[in-house]
Amino acid sequence: MRDVLWSGYRQSLVHLAWMCLFSSVPNCGAKVLEKTFEEWMRYRDECLRRMASEPYPAGLFCNRTFDMYACWPDGSPGTAVNVSCPFYLPWFEKVKHGLVSRRCGADGQWVTVNGSQPWRDYSQWTSRPHRWEGAHQLMVSFKVLYTVGYSLSLLTLVSALLVLTVFSRKLRCTRNYIHANLFASFGLRATSVMVKDALLEKRWGMEVVQVADWEALLSHEAALGCRAAQVLMQYCILANHYWFLVEAVYLYKLLIGAVFSEKNYYRLYLYLGWGTPVVFVVPWMAAKYLKENVECWALNENMAYWWIIRIPILLASLINLLIFMRILKVILAKLRANQKGYADYKLRLAKATLTLIPLFGIHEVVFIFATDEQTTGILRYVKVFFTLFLNSFQGFLVAVLYCFANKEVKSEMKKKWQLWKLDHPALCCTR
Repeated sequence: MRDVLWSGYRQSLVHLAWMCLFSSVPNCGAKVLEKTFEEWMRYRDECLRRMASEPYPAGLFCNRTFDMYACWPDGSPGTAVNVSCPFYLPWFEKVKHGLVSRRCGADGQWVTVNGSQPWRDYSQWTSRPHRWEGAHQLMVSFKVLYTVGYSLSLLTLVSALLVLTVFSRKLRCTRNYIHANLFASFGLRATSVMVKDALLEKRWGMEVVQVADWEALLSHEAALGCRAAQVLMQYCILANHYWFLVEAVYLYKLLIGAVFSEKNYYRLYLYLGWGTPVVFVVPWMAAKYLKENVECWALNENMAYWWIIRIPILLASLINLLIFMRILKVILAKLRANQKGYADYKLRLAKATLTLIPLFGIHEVVFIFATDEQTTGILRYVKVFFTLFLNSFQGFLVAVLYCFANKEVKSEMKKKWQLWKLDHPALCCTR
């Protein structure tokens, strides 16, 4: 019964965590666990003082007790004992009129289940606030949406990476190396998000049966794993944005006919894509460690620290949008001039990149002023939906457009397939 009881309580805590992360529930901050523990300690101390001060009844009775969840007075044999839902629950305001029940047996012993665990009716305790039910279902749907998106993207990106780096030597060039780095950034981003979610849910789902468990749950050592995952995720998100910027810069240089050496520039592209995020992640990590060193660093009580990450992302998005507009102007001018001599592969590359640059930049630019502090209600849910949908499925679209829909790649794959059939005639069915 204890396991069942904690299961319901744990599910509510996990639910509360996701509500905090996605929907900015009032009174839900980065110290929700600490506050819950403080309230639980106060509830326990009050219970122990009350049990020590009240006189014992005469005759047979079930002993008063604190079972780590609720404070139970002495019970008369053969009756049900009801107590109010404990005030340390984060959702107490919505269940404060509810009751938790235990039965006192005729022998003066609390009724148990499986011979050891106390029987309780806690249905009114674990009931979620009614106004959260709709939001809860929405958050669950969002989590399923982006988990499917990142999983599909990761599978597609790994396949695309193998095609560009292992499949054929003819595909190894600066352009495809840049694509491969973009795929890697997307793959790392998807992996880091899923690992972070798993660690966060594991942390919020830890079983608490005694004070030492609370202390372990709130210790910095217990949070190291999810904090490391959070730092890695922020780095991967920034790297992802800056490799998109590299794609835009490379395409712009290609279309305006730059004559500089690609090899010299490739090293600069590596510094821009993988090095720039470090410049911003390190200060953000220092700010979180020194000023907001609580839980998994997933929540932001002081949004000023969050802007250390947001500003470079928005800057990259705006630069991408400007490059997109400039490239579009160049292509339109060339089409109007009917310049047939323009390299076909450049136009194919331009088509693929121009499809992705606006997809990447638009939702960032549209919500540039719709910050987390300013968006509430439906607008916040709309923002969360589009952000999660585009971010999670973007890797899949990148892999398809840059690799599997690329004529050069398809041609090489077709050649490899024909050679494989010639080398393995016994495995191929012929008419």
